[in-house]
Amino acid sequence: MITIIPGSPENVAAFNATGEVTREDFESLVIPLVKQKVDQYNELNYLLYLDTDLDNFTMGAWLQDVFLGLKNLTKWNRAAIVTDKEGVQNFTDIFSVLMPGEFKSFPKENLYNALYWCNNGNEVEA
Repeated sequence: MITIIPGSPENVAAFNATGEVTREDFESLVIPLVKQKVDQYNELNYLLYLDTDLDNFTMGAWLQDVFLGLKNLTKWNRAAIVTDKEGVQNFTDIFSVLMPGEFKSFPKENLYNALYWCNNGNEVEA
């Protein structure tokens, strides 16, 4: 299931993925909010907090995620993936070289920092 992260910055489409993630999650929640943000800001700042294993994404969800990326390819500004899975963190950091915009991984304990970065491109100073 995907839910919107409450209290996120206005210019960030921020989602929490838990349990099984389906194509319907993308169709009913993710894609409409992403479209709204792109229409409103002419760019996409996106955050996904992965509180589930990638095995819990159905094939339909993966295809919708790919479709979302391709459809808004030129609008990506910043995207944060928040997870403690090292493989996902490494993939995200490598993926950032191939895509327009900035992609960055953050550990779960740094959700606030990830939201802050998505919002304005800076990290919270310690």
